[in-house]
Amino acid sequence: MVYDTSLFGAARTVTLPGPLTLDGGAVLAPVDFAYETYGALNADRSNAILICHALTMDQYVASAHPLTGKPGWWTAMVGPGKPIDTDRHFAICINVLGSCMGSAGPASSADDSKPYAMRFPVITIRDMVRAQAMLLDHLGIDTLQSVIGGSMGGMQVLEWAACYPERVRSAIAIATAAKHSAQNIAFHEVGRQAIMADPNWRGGDYYADGEPPTKGLAVARMAAHITYLSEEGLTEKFGRRLQAKPGQETGAKSFGFDADFQIESYLRHQGISFVDRFDANSYLYITRAMDYFDLAEEHGGLLANAFKGTKTRFCVISFDSDWLYPTSEAKTIVRALNASGAEVSFVELSSPFGHDAFLLDTPGMNATVDGFLKAGEGK
Repeated sequence: MVYDTSLFGAARTVTLPGPLTLDGGAVLAPVDFAYETYGALNADRSNAILICHALTMDQYVASAHPLTGKPGWWTAMVGPGKPIDTDRHFAICINVLGSCMGSAGPASSADDSKPYAMRFPVITIRDMVRAQAMLLDHLGIDTLQSVIGGSMGGMQVLEWAACYPERVRSAIAIATAAKHSAQNIAFHEVGRQAIMADPNWRGGDYYADGEPPTKGLAVARMAAHITYLSEEGLTEKFGRRLQAKPGQETGAKSFGFDADFQIESYLRHQGISFVDRFDANSYLYITRAMDYFDLAEEHGGLLANAFKGTKTRFCVISFDSDWLYPTSEAKTIVRALNASGAEVSFVELSSPFGHDAFLLDTPGMNATVDGFLKAGEGK
């Protein structure tokens, strides 16, 4: 087969005819994909690493975001001489199904040339992985040296290992879980209700007039962002310190409902900046996909069944201050992998930054990933 080399490079888009059959019974055809690649695919196509992004991330893993201009979200991990070394690895990151940065989602055009909005079918993590596999087939990448991701990206990693064990030589799941807990579902529901309570949501049909439900989406982001942090980190960074207003040298209580505390100002900034780069309907769809995720349920109620007979090598990483996906969830994954006979390494790293630690320049995580990948290359 002759491959189109123009498909490899930064900021690529492609529309495939499909069909893509979804867990909910719907069928997508055609299917749009947006993705970025870093490094070069070697002659035998054996050095590809799939990076799976989290809920509010995108394909711009190590390159500037086109809307915000900010650097990629994992530049500490991906690049020349870094753990995912683009001098020896071919890294690919695909915008997930249901998202809003070029892949098929609620903002995409349906057959009537209007945005799908809430007509877009509800999706699952497994649907996202099936879509990724479809694109990799198109690119001629049969096997992956590794699949890596944190948070929702880690869920995709586990799903990849369960659905396509013959295509995944190693899997690195970071700060994640094999199912979404009741607490996590509850936080997501608060965010969804904030969006749907915004008068501008209008049942999801807000694309035509360019007035999206930004207030509701900002509140959803604020609520979610709290779960990404730790009490220790919040106390150290903000404490109960007051926010100085324009013309003030120090903060003071307003005896009103302005952002008196620094943490209030920080959360409002997070909410406001988020709405410039994310679609509210995509937030609804992707959080629902995460809530539906239960890998054991997909395999007869026993998590070990998901990995039965696998030849994939696993690395599972957690952080001691992450209360969104605590170490206990990681250990559940590790026990299931042990029960299935899989080769697995596990490490809990210490960090004051909570769930967000996997996005930061964390030396222990970088060293673990680097060592794990190099050990696999020696086999």
